[in-house]
This record gives sequence, structure tokens and C-alpha cells, in this order.
Amino acid sequence: MRKVTVAALAFLFLTAVLSSCLGSLSPSFTISSSPNTVGIVQGSGGTSTIMVNPANGFSGSTSLAASRLPNGVTASFVPNPTTADSVLTLTTSGTTPAGTVAVTITGASGTLIDSSTLSLITSAPIPRGKIHHVVVIIQENRTPDNLFHDPKLISAGADIALQGMTSTGQMVTLMPGILATKYDLDHTHHGFLSICNYDLANNNCLMNTADLNDCFPVLVEKCPPFPQYQYVDNSTGAIQPYFTLAETYTFGDRMFQTNQGGSFVAHQYLLSGTARISTTSPITQAENPDYSRVGVGVGAGCLANPGSTMKTLNLLNPNPETPEGLLNFPLCFDHPTLTDVLDAAGLSWKYYAATAGYIWTAPDAIKHMCQPSGSENNLTCSGPDWTGANPKVVVEGSGAQIITDISNQQLASVSWVTPSGAASDHPGTGIDTGPSWVSAIVNAVGRSPYWADTAIIVTWDDFGGWFDHVAPQVRNSAEVGLRVPLIVISPYAKAAYISHVNHDFGSILRFIEANFGIGEIEQAVGYADSQSDDLADCFDFSQAPLAFTPIPAPLDANYFLNDKSPPSPPDND
Repeated sequence: MRKVTVAALAFLFLTAVLSSCLGSLSPSFTISSSPNTVGIVQGSGGTSTIMVNPANGFSGSTSLAASRLPNGVTASFVPNPTTADSVLTLTTSGTTPAGTVAVTITGASGTLIDSSTLSLITSAPIPRGKIHHVVVIIQENRTPDNLFHDPKLISAGADIALQGMTSTGQMVTLMPGILATKYDLDHTHHGFLSICNYDLANNNCLMNTADLNDCFPVLVEKCPPFPQYQYVDNSTGAIQPYFTLAETYTFGDRMFQTNQGGSFVAHQYLLSGTARISTTSPITQAENPDYSRVGVGVGAGCLANPGSTMKTLNLLNPNPETPEGLLNFPLCFDHPTLTDVLDAAGLSWKYYAATAGYIWTAPDAIKHMCQPSGSENNLTCSGPDWTGANPKVVVEGSGAQIITDISNQQLASVSWVTPSGAASDHPGTGIDTGPSWVSAIVNAVGRSPYWADTAIIVTWDDFGGWFDHVAPQVRNSAEVGLRVPLIVISPYAKAAYISHVNHDFGSILRFIEANFGIGEIEQAVGYADSQSDDLADCFDFSQAPLAFTPIPAPLDANYFLNDKSPPSPPDND
């Protein structure tokens, strides 16, 4: 038996007395990461930035130390001079073994000490030559708490809330609803703030005021009670394709949209890792274009009508409650995009869009990609990406052209795919065909020779105004936003795996860059890809490739291939 010295007993007694006497003065801190989990990448300069928030007892002189680090992992600590948050950065080197290890984080201020343990996941770098095609499918306006109320995922450890707190302190049980809701919710930057309930002193979101977020009846006279606190009920099987995909492959319960507003800006991040108005400007687009001044709801980006405006935020401002600025027409901006990097590397890409001039068609807002032609209120993009026998921006209404391209062996190295209005998950449309549309694309890849070397990444562009209980790591006035779902599908995706590692839209770009061995878009100005992980924990490239089993769905590919309805944009917000 281990002997305990008198001095040790005295120390333990003194510690207990001090703890009892100090009471509420005892120090504590929280680590803003996945539930005690953080992931970094082995051997590729991978880093993970963790916000450490002193909850009580610590001062600006707080010191922080990490122990039990694996070989090749170093830790650095930088106090934040403007908020109570401080930043712990873990960095890997080439000697880091892949796996999971417990890391103890200890903080101290004077004689006050607190510690916390988290799981550090180190993943092998993305290898070259395994994945030759990446398909990014972008659905719309959902949070994990709203869309993935899946008993199997929850029992497997997915962080999905069953209840949510309101602004009065009431705990509300999330109520079942349908995918095709007849109302919409505010998902602007203001809607983000309504749900976040930002605490400036501690630089975090309290996530307890979603009931204050605005609801807009669309196909009904009024919204139901607590409309923000609904989840999509799967009793009809409408969203079973999503559940099957998430249960079979990798589901991410710590995926965040990078921006804090709606669709237009989100798609800029998914294409470019930024929504800045120029390469060097800290001013970022914050909202969808405002058409109200011109009286017509058409045209976005370079195709916006004269009189259109757009709200902005300054990325140098740390406070998301900063009042938004205003930009007047023209709304055509320029900065590097991932397509530029792909072009320079000789890699093919396609961007599939329902219509040319709306908020989901990200290339129409980039000056060097879209040169407007035509008459006012009837503008189209010209230029090599849009015209010719094999355009890179594919504008078609049904959302099914990629299925045809797969069948014709014309899948690009990288594809962005957005739905038509008839296949969108957007609330307030009365439509629930989105899960079938996604499964039709996945099945097309899975049944083709492309399955062997393709990664399909399914995500949702913004939070849609729904309640979500997980607080994001607020980076500045416009970043980072609320959680959105993530599904990673591939023969090399980890099977039935739940990723608790923080990801955002920049992670998708970083994965593409790592997979093809191409450079970052513009690291010097802090684009999202330079600040994100590369989804490495979602893959196991040493495993035997997973065989594909078709995903059952209410509608198959023929429904979308034969859809002759007029082209429609996914939404206007």
C-alpha cells in the first residue's frame, strides 16, 4: 500500500479547508470545444485553437499549462487582452502518432488552481491518391437539434438536445414537426444574435433566447407556440435518407457555419473561405442583398439591380453585436476563390446551380468569374466559367444535371451542388423532397465506378433560425455561426462514426486542399481554410474500403431527372 506522509495529509486538509472557505471564489474555467474533445492533424502542421474561458476566480494574469501531451504535440497559451477569454493552441509535428490521448489543462491565478481533462484526437494526414473526386452537396437552413432527432444517433453519442431553455428560464421540450413547415424563421445576423444571446464579458453565447427569434407565417395565418423549438419528426419517413446516411457513415455534431447570417454569405464562404469585399479589406458581406429599394427580387452579386444594398460587418471588430454597415450598389466584389487554386493546379471543377442570378449561386458575386451582360433586370454572367460547350458553372433548374454527368462519366474533380427550389430543405416552402434529392446524388455516385475514389460531403448552409443548444466559438463580429449538420460519405469515411471535433465551412475547403495537395486560398488574410481543420478525423484511409449499399428514399433519381417544372431558386433568404 502506498504510504501517505503527514505533510501530504496536511496539504490535502488545507486544500479542503481552502476550497470550503473560498466557496464561490474557487477558480474554474470552461474549454469551448466539442464535449471535452478536440482534433488536430498529424504531421501536416495541424493546429487546434481552443477558447478557455475563466468562469470564476481567474484574472488577467492567469497562466495555463497542458500536460500528458503525446509526442510531437506542443501547447501555447495567449491571454486575450480584450475579453475574459484566452486562447490555447495545440500544434502537431511529423512525429505525432495518430490516436486519442487524455490531455490535462491546468489553470492558475495566484494560489487558485483548476484543471480539466479533454480528449485530444490526432489523425493521420490526408493521403494523396485515394480520393480523386469531391462532391459538396449544400442543403439549406437546419441545425442538428432540428433535423437529426435520430434515436440511433443520439444513443450512439451524437449531441442532440431534447430540451431547450427560453428567455424566461423555462425548459421547453422540443416538439415534433414536419420538414415542410408552413412558416419561416429569422436566419439573418440578427437572428443569430437572437439565439446566441451574446455575453460580451465572457465572449460566448448563452444559447437561451431562441424564443425571441422572429417567426414569419408563410402558408399559415400565424406561427405555432415556440416555433423555434421544433424538431423534424421522421414518423412519415421523409427524412429517413438523412438518418440512414448519418448512421452508416460519419456524422459531425460539431460542424458550424463560418458566417453568422444567411445563405448568400454562407455560399461565399463555401466557395472562397471568405465573404470580404476585396482581398485585403476587413469589411465582409454580412447579409443577403436587399432588393426592397428596387422593387424586384431578382439579381445578386454582380447581377444585382441598381439600387440594391447589402449590410456589412468589420472582421477586425470582435463584438458580433456591432451595428452593421451598409454598402450601396454595385455589389460585385473580388477576392481569390478555391476555384482559382483548382484552375492553377489543372484540376477540373463544376458548380451546379438552379439559376444564375440568385443568392445560392456563389460565382455570380465574384468579379473575375462573372462579367454581367444583357439589359438591366435581365442580366446574365458571361465569361469562360459560364459559357462554351462545357461550362464550369452549370445553371439548370432540376438539380439533376450532376446525376447525368455521373452517368456520362463526366464528374469533375470538385463539384459544388445546390438544389432547386423544389428540392430545398428551406422552411416555409411546403416541400419535403430534399432528402430524396440528396440520396439520388449519393446513389448515383455509389452505383458508379466513381464510388471507389470519391468523397461526398453533405452540409447545410445556415442555421435557419432554429434552436440549437451548442454555443459556437465566436471569433469576431461576423464569425463563427451556429451549428449545421455534416455527413461525410466515402468508402474511406469512418463507418457509424460521430465526429465531435470542431469543423466549419473552411474545413471542407481545407480537406480539398489537403487531398489534392494544393495551396490555401489566401492564408495571409485569414480566410476560413487557413483557420480550420481538414476533416481528417472523419476518414480512415487504412481501412478496407466500404462497399456501397443504395440509400432507400421516397423518390428516386428519375423523379428529378424528369422534373419539367420551371427553374426556381432555392429561396430568397
